[in-house]
Amino acid sequence: MAEKRFSSEVNVRNKQATFNYELLDKFIAGIVLRGTEIKSIREGKINLQDGYCYFSRGELFVKGINITPYAQGTHYNHEAMRERKLLMKKSEIVKLEGKVEEKGLALIPVRLFINNKGLAKLELGLGKGKKLHDKRESIKERDVKRELNRIKLR
Repeated sequence: MAEKRFSSEVNVRNKQATFNYELLDKFIAGIVLRGTEIKSIREGKINLQDGYCYFSRGELFVKGINITPYAQGTHYNHEAMRERKLLMKKSEIVKLEGKVEEKGLALIPVRLFINNKGLAKLELGLGKGKKLHDKRESIKERDVKRELNRIKLR
């Protein structure tokens, strides 16, 4: 019996996003993929750490996401770090572009998942960058939660 390589339950998170940014709002966008990219995503070979979004001529793109090339791919395999177009309604893109123009807001990928229909979706977070003291506060809160959970389990 062949082992199952592809998973229908893909949920890749960008843990650095919540550490480096205070997320104000979240949006879901479709992502335009080529050939073997979806196979690599279903295998879970994706990294969102360095990803960021930008606007170009009224369209939304994501750059810095690393989708590892598919191992069984041929010469038609995809580039790992190419920029990918995001699919959203025009009114949402205009609204987001207006918010990003505000001081200090950034649009960053938070999570990539496969929906019920089998399509890859990217959850974007509209966030404001944290200062160093805010990051220290986040670390303290996380440590306190961990200690409370340890006490509860005893």
